[in-house]
Amino acid sequence: MRVTSETKKVKSNFFGYSLNSNKMQLDLVCMSWRSESIWIEFIVGSRKTSNFCWAFILFFGSLGFLLVGTSSYLGRNLISLFPSQQIVFFPQGIVMSFYGIAGLFISSYLWCTIFWNVGSGYDRFDRKEGIVCIFRWGFPGKNRRIFLRFLMKDIQSIRIEVKEGIYARRVLYMEIRGQGAVPLTRTDENLTPREIEQKAAELSYFLRVPIEVF
Repeated sequence: MRVTSETKKVKSNFFGYSLNSNKMQLDLVCMSWRSESIWIEFIVGSRKTSNFCWAFILFFGSLGFLLVGTSSYLGRNLISLFPSQQIVFFPQGIVMSFYGIAGLFISSYLWCTIFWNVGSGYDRFDRKEGIVCIFRWGFPGKNRRIFLRFLMKDIQSIRIEVKEGIYARRVLYMEIRGQGAVPLTRTDENLTPREIEQKAAELSYFLRVPIEVF
């Protein structure tokens, strides 16, 4: 869905930049704001519906395994919903307890990434200033804020990397002179070929650079 609004004067401040344009384009799907000279795109990060679902499933499933394993060790049911009389602690109970503990660690990791919103941020392409800024939130520590800044004239191309198979992967990169390729999309975004081709074409047209496919 794309909404285009035209006004006589559009004034907005975003990350320290003043946007004045007769035509501003708002893309609700990609959460991006575009004018004639500036393109700002938000990156969702870890707070996605699928991550919330997996975190809940792993937490409750692992908790069930751990309760059954603990009940088999104690010889009584801690919760009536998880019968354990037929389960011998060695080896079934130990294995279920191990799976439960491992699952709780994984679910805790997922909840941490969701809480810190790891991977979220924005991409800002300023054709007027000739600058590209990429910002991402990381894990707490020295890499909590990841900020990259490039000159637009150093961008050589927009690269599409495609790997087909059971685990198909389509990633969009920006080739920077002297610094290699910088990813613009995550490997778990699961973009369709049409979506990634359209995004690459629009970005290539905006930056006035060629597209490469690998």
